[in-house]
Amino acid sequence: MSDNTKPTGPASYFPSIEKKYGFPIQHWFDLLQNQKTLKHMEMVAWLKSEHQMGHGHANALVAVFRSQEGL
Repeated sequence: MSDNTKPTGPASYFPSIEKKYGFPIQHWFDLLQNQKTLKHMEMVAWLKSEHQMGHGHANALVAVFRSQEGL
């Protein structure tokens, strides 16, 4: 895969998440690591309430995180 390939699916939100919230995606994955016992929508709600993240951004992060973690 070349560097010019744009991400698709939930990962397509990552550039705007980094720009809007000022942290790399790994920062959010590190935070979600401590929330692994929560269900998908509970993780989304946590990002929204604790970090004032929009629903679409939170959902995208959680979807990719859970997929990578095999959850």
